[in-house]
Amino acid sequence: MKKNGFCTFYKNLYFGESVKKHSLVKWKLYHGSGQLTIFCLVRAMSDNDQLDIIHSAFLKQPYYREHPAYIYGIAGSYAEALAMVVDISDRACKAGMDGKLVEFLDKDA
Repeated sequence: MKKNGFCTFYKNLYFGESVKKHSLVKWKLYHGSGQLTIFCLVRAMSDNDQLDIIHSAFLKQPYYREHPAYIYGIAGSYAEALAMVVDISDRACKAGMDGKLVEFLDKDA
């Protein structure tokens, strides 16, 4: 029996400038391996929010084995993850989808 991974990835995954070896980072996240400097931009679990920034260590929890996180972006620091959210927000505004970040991201998927 094949087990699910701890996360699934957005088709056009965003990477921060400081993240090197993209394939290795994705593999470690999928298999629940901890990485000290990696932050993930994920779909929010609550209905009131759109995106959350979580540290990669959270993905090691057993909950994510049954309910994989949907990752839109991978950053090397919290500040870089915030800049990624601002960039996505700017792109959504230019596309005429002000404040609808998840809808903007999902339209490309």
